[in-house]
Amino acid sequence: MAGRRARVGLAFAVLAAASFGLSGGLAAGLLDAGWSPGALVLCRLAVGALALLAPAVLALRGRWYLLRANAGFLLTFGLVAGAGVQFAYFNAIDRLPVAIAILIEYVAPVAVVGWLWARHRQTPSRLTVAGAAVAIAGLLLVLDVFSVGSVDGLGVLWALGGMVGCAFFFVVSSSEDNGLPPIVLATGGLVVGSIALGLAGLVGLADLSVGTADATYNDVAVPWWLPLLALGVVTAGVAYVSGILATRALGARLASFVALLEVLFSVVFAWLLLGQLPSEIQLLGGVLLLAGVIVVRTGETDQR
Repeated sequence: MAGRRARVGLAFAVLAAASFGLSGGLAAGLLDAGWSPGALVLCRLAVGALALLAPAVLALRGRWYLLRANAGFLLTFGLVAGAGVQFAYFNAIDRLPVAIAILIEYVAPVAVVGWLWARHRQTPSRLTVAGAAVAIAGLLLVLDVFSVGSVDGLGVLWALGGMVGCAFFFVVSSSEDNGLPPIVLATGGLVVGSIALGLAGLVGLADLSVGTADATYNDVAVPWWLPLLALGVVTAGVAYVSGILATRALGARLASFVALLEVLFSVVFAWLLLGQLPSEIQLLGGVLLLAGVIVVRTGETDQR
């Protein structure tokens, strides 16, 4: 049963990475059509919440006391792992090269390892540490960070905020003590995140400009609502639910490293949707990243 649970968890982790990885390619077409990053994030979270609302209500089976008992937790989850991560990331890329911002955010698995080691005395195995090193090396090559220019200090702080939000997601999602079904936790987080970003837009902290022009992908124009719907349903709804399921099945440490595959999927979708071909160095980095994740999985399996 443990082996089957791990395989199912790994499948959900890959699904989550692919779903999250699709967001950049879809968003690029809408950004070019006049949408602001803040408006895209708000619509992404709101559409995702609406898509999950009915199944979340069914999953509760009338156990509304779970929402009351976990109101503070859901609020924190939505603010930090929902709106907070997105808000911090978009502020980071406003000041930093995208590759640097993503790299800092995806140091989250290392932060998860450190937290579990310091807080819960869960010492990582040598294989886990070795796999982490290989995966981070691959991440450096995939993002091609060695070709970027200067780095802005405030941008680094925003990126670190995004990294903390990512690590928070993996750590808190792995716990089942609160009794919340994964789809209910995801829906609650998306609802809170939507409200928070909406309020941020009302007070002028976020630009919520929208566009109605067609979005273009590889010279093919599509109605703006189509990629927006995919952003909400797939890259928010499916991504958050599968991410939580993966974290509960694999544990925070392993799930966070498998999530690094999101970077690979981002490169693949950028190629398919935008015609941005990966370089040879990025392909080499992808091989290293995948190898590192496999080594981490082996280390985590041996330690159980």
